[in-house]
This record gives sequence, structure tokens and C-alpha cells, in this order.
Amino acid sequence: MAHDHSDEAVSEGEADVPLTVLTWAGLGIATLDATVQPLPLGLVAGALVVAYLAGGVPPLRSALSDLWQRRTLNIDLLMVVAALAAASVGAALEGAVLLALFSVSGTLEHRAMGKARRAVEALMQLRPETALKFEDGAVREVQVAELVPGDLVILRPGARVPVDGRIVEGTGHLDESTITGESEPRLKALGASVHEATVNLDGILTVEVTRGLAESTVAQMIRLVTEAQAMKAPSERFSDWFGQRYTIAVLAGAVLAFAVLVGLGWTLDEALYRAATLLVAASPCAVVISVPAAILSALSASARGGVLFKGGAALERLADVKTFAFDKTGTLTTGQAEVTGILALQGDEDGFLALVAGLEAQSEHPIAGALRRAAEARGVIPIAVRDVTSNPSEGISGVDSLGPIWAGNARMRERMGATLPPDLQAMADGSETLIFAGRGDRLLGAVTVADDLRPTAREGLAALKAGGVARILMMTGDRAPVAARIGAALGLKDSEIESGLLPADKVTLVDAAAKRGAVAFVGDGVNDAAALARADVGVAMGVAGSEVALQAADVALMADDLGRLAAAHALARRTRAIIRQNLTFAIGAMLVLVTGGLFFNLPLPLAVIGHEGGTLLVVLNGLRLLADPIRRPA
Repeated sequence: MAHDHSDEAVSEGEADVPLTVLTWAGLGIATLDATVQPLPLGLVAGALVVAYLAGGVPPLRSALSDLWQRRTLNIDLLMVVAALAAASVGAALEGAVLLALFSVSGTLEHRAMGKARRAVEALMQLRPETALKFEDGAVREVQVAELVPGDLVILRPGARVPVDGRIVEGTGHLDESTITGESEPRLKALGASVHEATVNLDGILTVEVTRGLAESTVAQMIRLVTEAQAMKAPSERFSDWFGQRYTIAVLAGAVLAFAVLVGLGWTLDEALYRAATLLVAASPCAVVISVPAAILSALSASARGGVLFKGGAALERLADVKTFAFDKTGTLTTGQAEVTGILALQGDEDGFLALVAGLEAQSEHPIAGALRRAAEARGVIPIAVRDVTSNPSEGISGVDSLGPIWAGNARMRERMGATLPPDLQAMADGSETLIFAGRGDRLLGAVTVADDLRPTAREGLAALKAGGVARILMMTGDRAPVAARIGAALGLKDSEIESGLLPADKVTLVDAAAKRGAVAFVGDGVNDAAALARADVGVAMGVAGSEVALQAADVALMADDLGRLAAAHALARRTRAIIRQNLTFAIGAMLVLVTGGLFFNLPLPLAVIGHEGGTLLVVLNGLRLLADPIRRPA
């Protein structure tokens, strides 16, 4: 039966306050009317007014703001209307309890969700405010914001790196766990890159600034995390869409239920009480919060594990990926290639190496780095080259004191019209990467370069397959013998290896793979940008990778660790499962409460407990993801 609160006794300035007692342990839904010690009527009324103001004004302001600015009705309005309806039929205490629990629930949700949003604050705290700048033979302390590329900074043991740079003097171990999530210190020597917010454990280092504070590693991470939290996943957009429209439906349904019950002969108080109960029971708070609770928790967990998603949409898409395509150089291999052979067709080897190293001095490709290191090791000074132009998947060209010069692979050699002499045939048939150099159609010589397999590559690919990935492809612009050597070391089949590719070819292959299902492409260079953009999920490898690749990608791996990619894929799949659990529970609980309100005389307090309890449960279920940050597979 409906509760009738019209007979509450009030006399002599005192009130017998009805107290609703729920039999929690027995799962009963009966209410027992108990009488507490008489309280002054003014005190009771004052307490109720305070409860309504404290619990009702904030959600009412939020509801009116959304109604005025966005022309939308939100769930806060449902709660306020339900509480006022309860008060109007003499159930003011139930209305106050509703507002109190709604406020407590909202506070707990904000605190819990704040754990997932504090990633940006944590990153900001990593940044040192001052640095030791070396200038004019002296060291002075300056604000980090004042540093510009080219400045020299002194790092003492225990100091946190103030900005991105490269070591020009000294050797030491750096703790990069704040950036990559990898706890093992990394040995850094002359020429090695260092990143902002990492810690110098030992040694005294002189670092040349390569990027200012606004373009630093941490700045990129903060930007990515901020964008990720602002970009909603499809499931989040659906829950918002559902919540806005369902709120209108619930309000309309409550009004309709009120009218029908009055038409059936119910008293106004009984009908209004039942309509208020339906408002609470049918409110979709749990449905709306269930998706962002899981998404934000997963984004925070992945950021702590060294994987940054550009929004919840990328996280959801990664869970659907069945095919992973990988660039070879710098992704499956270390990118720390070494020169293994030099053949100069004219002049000596050092002169030829000076020419090639000068041309490659302005390239960020791993092979260019190998040539520069080889020149430095031999004490060879690279020649000056100007007007340098990159030709993706071919090579590089420029102009020196004698005129135009180029360096690149066989595809560029053929385009320049340079023929392959017999002296180079043996090198061309080998399984190492071959770089030619010449002037116009005249070949000057060649260099062989070998790149080792990345230590985490084989186990990372194995973990992906164990996690449900159906197909793995390796794509490279390198020659077939080189690709076959790396592919065999990774355990790939011949059908999974694609070599001799231009950037457009990679896009075509990714497009073909996408017809079978969602595909992810993993790369790190400028020539990977088009394939990264075309894939359902683009993954940029390493925080120090190409800026173009990072911009084109949906996911950024802060560490050059493919095990993290497999862990991120597993996290995405767990997130999808928890979202489904939350939605199933939230919708199911709402249906149970609505059915109880319509047909089984569900008391308003129990509807309140069920509504707020269900909301908190889905939030806590989503927050489970925070306790399982990304780790490398064992």
C-alpha cells in the first residue's frame, strides 16, 4: 500500500517524527513506523529546511544552468523534483534523505573520479622549477622557463632533468620511470638524449637543451592526457545522449503515472508519492556514470604505465583490433643501427664517410644516426651540406661545395639513374641494409648498416597473439633479404612480411587489412605518418619519436617497449568488459527499481538506497582498473 503521511500528530509545539526503518539484513522492503522522543517543531522544521537547502540548492543550480545554457535537462533536476514531491505529500524526511544521499553519492563519485583525473597534476609536479645553466665559464641557477635550445645545463647526481636535451659531456645512469614507466636505470653517454623530469642517479652531466619547456616531453604528455580526458569515447557519447533524453522521458513518465493513478481513484498524496518514487527509481545516474568511470580509470592506469591514449575512443578501438602492422626500423628493431662496411668507389673511405655523414646530419632516421656515430668514432668531420631535402622511403639529398649530392636506398639509386657496379653486387645481395651515395647518375660508394632486433619485440608480439590478436604484419621499405632476417628472428611467416615499400604502399596494405577488421599500425618515423593516420588505431613508438608520428597517432608508447603495447591491448579489452558489466548492472538495477515502483509499492527510501547504491557500485567497479596499471608481460 502507499504511504499516507497526512495523519502525523502535531500538538503543543511538539512533533512525533515518523522514522522509516528498513530491515536491511533480511532484505525486506517493509517499513516500520517508530516514534522517537518528541522534538520541538521548530527544530524539526529548521533541520529539514537546512537539509533541503544544503542538498537541493547545488543540484538545482546545476540543473537550471544546463537548462539555460545548453537547453538540456539533467539528472540533478530529477532528484530535486522528487524531493519536493515527497515534501509536498508529508514525506519531507524521505525527501531530505534522498537529497543527502544524492549529495554524498556525488561527492564520493567526484573524489573517486578525481583519482583518474590527477594524472595531469602528477605530471606537473614532476617538473623542476630551476636549473643550473653553464654560461661564460660559470654556473648559475635560472628558471627552467628561461632555457632555450642551445643552452648548456649542468646535472649533478640526484638532480631531475629540467628540459629535453642531449649529453655533450659525462656519463651516468638515469631513472626514466617517470616518463617510460620502466624502473631499470638507463646508462646514458655522449650524444644520448635525456628527457625532462627523469632523474640523474650518478655522474655529472653537461646537457645541451634541444627543446624548450613548452615543447618538452612532459609538455607533450600533459597535452596528450588533457586531450584524452576531453575527448569522449563512443560509449561515453551514448551515455550522455541517453541520459539527456531519458531524463525527459522519466519526467514525462512520472507526470503520466501521477495522472493515471489519480484517474484510478488514488488520493493526490498517494499518487504524488508514487510518482516521486518512480522518479528516483527510474533515474539513470548509474547508466550515465558507468562508462566514464571505467574510461577515465583506464586512461589514468595506462598513463602511469607509460602508454598515453588520445581519448577514450582510441582506447575502445584498440580493444577491437585483431590485426597489428609494424614498421621495422626503430619499431621492431632498436633503431641503434651500426655501420658494418664502407666501400668508396672514388677516394678513400674517410672522405666518403665525411660526405655521407654531412648529408645525414640533418636527418632523424636511425640509419642517419649510425652514419654520424661511425664518423665520430673515426674522428671524421662531416662536410657542410645545405638545402637538405628528405625523400621518405628513399633517402635524402642536398648541396655541398661541389654541387648536388644524394644518399639513399636502391629505389633512390635507380631514380637517380646510377648503375650498380660489380664491386657492389656482393653487398647488394647481403642481408644488411645498404645505403648508396652519389652525384646525379654517378655512384660514389655505399655503406652497409645492421640493425639489431629490439629486446622486447619477440615477447611483445607473442603476448599480442596470446591476447587474441589474429594477425601480425611487418612492413618495411628495406630490401627483402633484410626483412627476411628480422622476420625470422621474430618468428614471422613469409606471408606476414612486406618489404620494399613506399609510404603509400603501407597505407594500401593497412587499408586492405582493415577490410578484415580493425587494424593498428605501429611506427615511429615521418614516413609512417600516413599509415598511422589511416589505421583504426595508430601507435607512435617512443616519446622521442618523430613529432609527425606522434601527431598522427592515437596512442603514444612513452617507452620503446613492445611489451607495453600488449599490456595496453589487454587493458583496453578489460575496460570494454567492465563497461559492459556496468551497463548491464545499471540497466538491470534500474528495471528492478522501476518494476518495484510500478507494481510492488516500493518505498521511496528503498528506491533512494537502490539508486545511490547502484551508482556507487558501478563507479567502484570502474575504479578497479586503477589498481592494475600497465606492466610488461611476464
